[in-house]
Amino acid sequence: MTPELDRRTFLKLAGATAVITACGGAGTSTASPSFSPAAGGTVAPTPKPTGRISVYSALNQSTNDELFGAFTKATGIGTDVLPLAAAGELQTRITAEKNSPKADIFVGGSSEFHDPLGKQGLLEAYKSPGARDLKAEFKEANGLWTGWYTGIFGFISNNDRLAKELGGKKPATWDDLLDPAWKGKLILPDPIKTGGGYIFMATQIFRFNRDEAKAMDFMKKLHANIAQYIPTSPGALTLIDQGQFVGCPNWSHDILTEKGKGNPVDLTVPKDTGFEVGAVSIVKGAKNLPAAQAFVDWVLTPEAGALNVKLSNRGSTLAGVAPAPGAPTLTQVSLVSYDRQWATDNKDRILKLWQQTVGL
Repeated sequence: MTPELDRRTFLKLAGATAVITACGGAGTSTASPSFSPAAGGTVAPTPKPTGRISVYSALNQSTNDELFGAFTKATGIGTDVLPLAAAGELQTRITAEKNSPKADIFVGGSSEFHDPLGKQGLLEAYKSPGARDLKAEFKEANGLWTGWYTGIFGFISNNDRLAKELGGKKPATWDDLLDPAWKGKLILPDPIKTGGGYIFMATQIFRFNRDEAKAMDFMKKLHANIAQYIPTSPGALTLIDQGQFVGCPNWSHDILTEKGKGNPVDLTVPKDTGFEVGAVSIVKGAKNLPAAQAFVDWVLTPEAGALNVKLSNRGSTLAGVAPAPGAPTLTQVSLVSYDRQWATDNKDRILKLWQQTVGL
């Protein structure tokens, strides 16, 4: 073969290669990685969220410690936690800080405390992939808050005092608490400060088919038997544990936790009760939005849901997460037809009506 032929062969081969490359064939493997996605290049992976988030938490301390520790272990994101068991105080704080937000995340407490913040424009809308299959009642339609646990309202009684002073009779209905035998022996989480107290009151409104006059008459008669309104739900449980009072409407999951500590208490779930949807939301103006979104994603995982059940005896909004042993579930108890949006939208008005009714 002559040198001239070699040259012609080379040029033919080079031309063929150019055609293949132009048509998007095998030669595309030599394309520059700087091509844009529209030109067929690869998309750079989204940077993994890092740093720390500030969390306002309405969960109890033991749950805070383990839950946030597990989140950091799973994601590498640190947390600075302000724990306040009264969700109403956290709602007030977030409102007061609206011009200079201090928190990235508001977690725990019923959705009734998150929803008004969203309506005021104080929450960041975020639809987590983990919320896709949740029931509509467990999430805000625009992603302003997402429900990740449930709690059923029950009744805690001190076994010793109940046996001695009321013959051991537990309330089968909420009306049973109007018996004069309970006078001075009951306490209730403050409806103004606690989600539990307000949900208990809203439950009565729905129990009476939204007849507010009948519900307020019930609350007035109950007031005669209430010795104290306690600023936090956990604080009320402690007083029953200690035997300072005989009974208290409170969260079933927290009552089970107290019973599990060996305290002389028991749980009853009266007929026609209410329940909460415990929420998580992102505060508008969050300093670390990617990490805040990562937290919402994480609490909606089955692993986080199961951990919360283990730590707190709460139910999970995720259908695949099993309830705690002995914990009542939404399908097992007699529930009122609880309209959460109505209860949220009318909260301020109902609380004022209650204060006027009982003279507080």
